[in-house]
Amino acid sequence: MEIRQLRHFVAVVNEGGFTAAARAELIVQSALSTSVRNLERELGAELFDRTGRRVVLTEAGRALLPRARQLLAGATAAKEAVAQVSGLGAGRVAIGTIQTLTCVDLAAELAAFHRELPGIQVSVREAPVAELIEGLRAGELDLAFLAPDARELPDGLASFGTWQEDLVLVTAPGHPLARAGRTLIKDLADEPFIDFRAGTGLETAVRRLAAHCGLERRITCDVTQIGLLVELVRAGIGVAFVPRRIGEAAGLPCVTIRQPEPGRAVVLAGRAPRPRNPAAGALLKRLTGGLTDAAPGAAGPPAGRRAAAG
Repeated sequence: MEIRQLRHFVAVVNEGGFTAAARAELIVQSALSTSVRNLERELGAELFDRTGRRVVLTEAGRALLPRARQLLAGATAAKEAVAQVSGLGAGRVAIGTIQTLTCVDLAAELAAFHRELPGIQVSVREAPVAELIEGLRAGELDLAFLAPDARELPDGLASFGTWQEDLVLVTAPGHPLARAGRTLIKDLADEPFIDFRAGTGLETAVRRLAAHCGLERRITCDVTQIGLLVELVRAGIGVAFVPRRIGEAAGLPCVTIRQPEPGRAVVLAGRAPRPRNPAAGALLKRLTGGLTDAAPGAAGPPAGRRAAAG
């Protein structure tokens, strides 16, 4: 049994299928499938039920998964130690992010990081907050941008930086609220809303805002992709709360909310007290401007528009 085979097995689970796993592992699908088949042959049991359209773990696969992740985490730690000695000439860093991140230009930051350390492979996962937290705790992610539901992160995690994002109400062009340019929360009771699916960082912030102000929103549609949400607003199906930069980039009217002005805190989190992966440490330094003293479990209070040490 080889580490490579275990990595391919876990990739199929994480990515939800062999095609996506092969793409994530940068190999052809036939090679990945053969690797998994060889692992099954060595273990004497099938790990996936391949009879349906979806790839589903068998009982043997479910039993192997936590052990495989432990072994991969140990192998990664060994590689990281070697990479640290070799001065970051090679290595890998995995970062997660909420879909609606706007306080940091992640693409630009990762491009600059690649120019500085071209030997480091970067893996990016976009997922709901709960999945990102689980990825951090399982060791599958080194860092993650979160918009947590609570002010405290789970045990074992730390906040390395905090940002504050402004939220605005976006509407279709020509909407009466667009002409007004600003409104009060209490005046939105009759508006149809388009909402992000429960569990996303944006949905959490909007739900808290509505509860704080006693607003019972009428949800006409909920989605999981911010691009679709924007287009549905543009089509006039409803209004929505989004980070200001998303509304401006889409060219939609951005209505300012008064009393209170809505916002949300975004934190860059990782395992406490700081990443052991030297590549993750280098990326963390870049993303926080060197302010890398961790605050265990802290997810707030917001630290203004710029990153601040936990």
